Amino acid sequence: MDPECSRLLPDLCAVLADPRQLVADDTCLEKLLDWFKTVTEAESSLLLLQENPCLVELLAQVLKLQDVSSRVLSFVLRLAGLFAAQEHCFQYLQGELLLGLFGEAGPFGQAAWTVPTVRSGWIQGLHSLTQHPSALDFLEDCGAIDRVFSLQGDSSLFVASAASQLLVHILALSMRGGAEGYPRHQNGDWPLCAQKIINHVEESLCSLATSQVTQALNVLTTTFGRCHSSWTDALWVRLHPLVARLLEREPIPAAHSLVDLLLSVARSPVVCSEEGSLWETAARTLNRLSQPQAGPLILGLLKLQQCPQALRTRAFGLLLQPLACVLNATTQAPGLPGLLDGPVGGDSAAVDTFLSSKAACVGLLCQTLAHLEELQPLPQRLSPWPQAPLLGAVVTVLQLCNGCVRVQRVALDFLGTLSEGSSPPELVAQVFAVLLEYLESPDSSPMVLRKAFQTTLRWLPSSPKTPGCSELRPHTLLFLRELFPVLQKRLCSPCWEVRDSTLEFLTQLIRHWGEQADFRHTLLDSEMPELAQQLLRDPESYVRASAVTAMGQLCSRGLHAIPTSPDNPEAQQGLLGEFLHILSTDSEGFPRRAVMQVFTEWLKDGLADVVFMATVLQVVSRDLDWEVRAQGLELALVFLTQMLGQPSLHCPYAVAPREAAPLSQLPKVLQTLSRVRLLDFAFRALFDCDRPVAQKSCDLLLFLRDKTAPYSCLQEAGDSPDLASVESVLRRWRVGEQGQPLEDLEPESVLAILRSMDLEDLQDTLAESSDHVEKSPQSLLQDMLATVSILENEADCY
Repeated sequence: MDPECSRLLPDLCAVLADPRQLVADDTCLEKLLDWFKTVTEAESSLLLLQENPCLVELLAQVLKLQDVSSRVLSFVLRLAGLFAAQEHCFQYLQGELLLGLFGEAGPFGQAAWTVPTVRSGWIQGLHSLTQHPSALDFLEDCGAIDRVFSLQGDSSLFVASAASQLLVHILALSMRGGAEGYPRHQNGDWPLCAQKIINHVEESLCSLATSQVTQALNVLTTTFGRCHSSWTDALWVRLHPLVARLLEREPIPAAHSLVDLLLSVARSPVVCSEEGSLWETAARTLNRLSQPQAGPLILGLLKLQQCPQALRTRAFGLLLQPLACVLNATTQAPGLPGLLDGPVGGDSAAVDTFLSSKAACVGLLCQTLAHLEELQPLPQRLSPWPQAPLLGAVVTVLQLCNGCVRVQRVALDFLGTLSEGSSPPELVAQVFAVLLEYLESPDSSPMVLRKAFQTTLRWLPSSPKTPGCSELRPHTLLFLRELFPVLQKRLCSPCWEVRDSTLEFLTQLIRHWGEQADFRHTLLDSEMPELAQQLLRDPESYVRASAVTAMGQLCSRGLHAIPTSPDNPEAQQGLLGEFLHILSTDSEGFPRRAVMQVFTEWLKDGLADVVFMATVLQVVSRDLDWEVRAQGLELALVFLTQMLGQPSLHCPYAVAPREAAPLSQLPKVLQTLSRVRLLDFAFRALFDCDRPVAQKSCDLLLFLRDKTAPYSCLQEAGDSPDLASVESVLRRWRVGEQGQPLEDLEPESVLAILRSMDLEDLQDTLAESSDHVEKSPQSLLQDMLATVSILENEADCY
């Protein structure tokens, strides 16, 4: 331990042990505990206590206090467990001290024990302590295990969960080293602690109280999930009859926890299922549970490759039961062969229950569709996968559930997943028909409409094309021609979420299909480009941002006037002017960020020039949004890359390979950078108060320095330029005086500035976290003591 920390510890321990002192908040105590954990991992806990006896005095003093604060008591309990985790230190503390903290004479009668954090601290302290065989004997002698049993039913769910976790930890430690020593069918000769826990679990499984059954099942679920030694197989053989007997009760107690246990055992790499007892119990559970209760078990079994085929088939049939109920209640069912051709699960009462309650029907449909969506892309899904019946079923559900948003959202998600499979053309036509209906319907909520847009995008690329033809298939073209009038109406919707979703959908359509001649003609024949441009002045900032992105895509695809195109100078200046107006005056950050993203894409595509760069950088350098300034630096780096050649591999901005500029051209390049105020912007951003902006500026200047290094070496032999004025401006910028601009820099001045700055060191500094200055243990101890001192002074003044 650091000597200065050792010097401060006695004062801090005295403060913690004094109930009259107002101790620092829980965050400081957590940091203090983390520090002690780091110290004990690096050195002997026994040596630490011997060199710092104030720590032992703190533990002993807290034991004597009846009015100790709950936060200090919880901290001390956890700290004691941390020290006692090492066996030599455990022996040093064993006796009155540990018994007083964790034994029957512990803090259970104090008022602080009623606070959940104290009970949690007691459990966490025991968890830390229980790391060696000596701790197991201590637990038995002091009666701590019985206390843990009682805390399983604690009113605090956090405490109850921690108690169950601790029992699993004790059981695993007790069985450590004896994993191979317990035959599968031998119930005797378990270690004492393990036997006590297992007996408690057995009693709880036989209890008539559902809460106790739940506690036992949760302990077993965690055990089989975490412990993968051979003794768990013997444990399952011993307890399986009691677990199976739960299925004989009416109703089944703790059904959810029972499902969790069966799946945990089924996933265990150790438990032997050769006798089929596990799968038989799983099958019986499927028969006994209701459809909502069985849903997680059905999904879990279908994900298991080792699950027997007959059980998987049965589980899949039960999964499809809600869909079959819907189809059998409509005229659509005869047209969908292959989807549960037999009885709908064979339970007419379940079918009647399903159809009699709208809430039950909606819940089960959502569960079924969500599980099918999860299974569809998995390699272990049931084979053959009924693609066509499922597609027909989900289309039918979408047609029937108009206005039921919950079902619509899940059904659209599943419909999008089904686009990855191969489907008959007639069903694909039905898919597009129902999607168009949803996009057109005034009853579609904004969320459902967004889902419909997303699903449409997933199905459009999967539409088959004529071999050897790059244009759209007639079926897809017809769909788009029907779709565009719908989109035009949506762009005029009074709901801003609808306008926003429609613009995002339009942008994606252009990205996917913008090069297709048929698509281009169809789009230009519509009013979509004009409507999108009008939304640049929408009252909602999200819509304005989406409109900027859509217009940027239209321009880059040649579907609107491009900023550098000579074909239509008035239109191009109009659009560029609108973007610059948004960048200069929009009060919200989203549209301005969108403009910068579009400008960067234009520059990558060669659709911008020096005048454009000078104008944009002049505006963006004054922006108050750090993300806009950071995007301005990205734009500057793209421009720099295009002039100087490809950056190193860490730079993602260059689009096409480019040879480095010859040495003779570098002065001209540097003069251009100075003329467009790029260097002024980059040097100013280097001292930006927002760290991400400064980091990007540092990266840009490092790239510039590396690219100009050959020319810089040639200049070093000559006279150094006069940098006094430049350095004066940089010093002012560093202290926050950002008003004074740099003069136009000569190439030699630029190179000299870059050589004089330690950019690597600055880059390392900027990469450090914001709390790197004061996060030492010494600083923590000083802060905690200073807080107490401040409180004392306030009391004296009062």
